[in-house]
Amino acid sequence: MPSSIVQKLQEEIQALEQELNFELPKELKRARALGDLSENAEYQMAKQRQEYVGARLAQLKRRLAQLSLINLNNVPKDRVGYGSTVVLLDVDQDTEVRYRLVTSEEADVNNGLISTTSPIGRGLMGKRVGDTVKVGTPNGIREFEIRGLQTIHDDA
Repeated sequence: MPSSIVQKLQEEIQALEQELNFELPKELKRARALGDLSENAEYQMAKQRQEYVGARLAQLKRRLAQLSLINLNNVPKDRVGYGSTVVLLDVDQDTEVRYRLVTSEEADVNNGLISTTSPIGRGLMGKRVGDTVKVGTPNGIREFEIRGLQTIHDDA
């Protein structure tokens, strides 16, 4: 797993923990001092922010735990998996496209980086060179033929 992703998540977790444990309590205390809490917009906004930050923090910690469980030794050596670069023939448009399967945090479609959880990424997982794949995308059903495959193991 690229350390830059883990570092990015850890930095966001740190910033949110700082906000949740230090900044928001001060803001809530200040807002409480303004009086009637039922009509105190500042207090209500601070409480909403506190709920959001808590939920986002839990989400990031879960994702970090999921990423730490990825074992690159379990990624297939002869089929499409995380880190694979695939060359596909778009059967309908008769054009070749190249994608690298990455985590959702790394995804950048404009640069050919697609998430393993995207419709195309999910459709390609476990396939081999020569397989055809029909994938439901927001633009309709697309059919691809896998023309080339380089796994994460080939890159090492």
